[in-house]
Amino acid sequence: MSDARPVARLWRLVLNDDLLSCRVYRRPDGFELRLESRTAVILSERFDLQPRMLARTEALRASLTRRGWREPPQD
Repeated sequence: MSDARPVARLWRLVLNDDLLSCRVYRRPDGFELRLESRTAVILSERFDLQPRMLARTEALRASLTRRGWREPPQD
């Protein structure tokens, strides 16, 4: 993972003191999607810039918000 460079943060959510970030990284062989906490990578998978992949990230975000996760206050 050390050769990956961050490209974009799609969203962040918080629940109590927990923070989740959905980020896209550029690797030499393409893009990678990561769901990260403050201390660990929870999910990592190849990411193509296609509407279907973006819809999956939004569906995950919607599912988490239904379970109580919220947007953090603006920095």
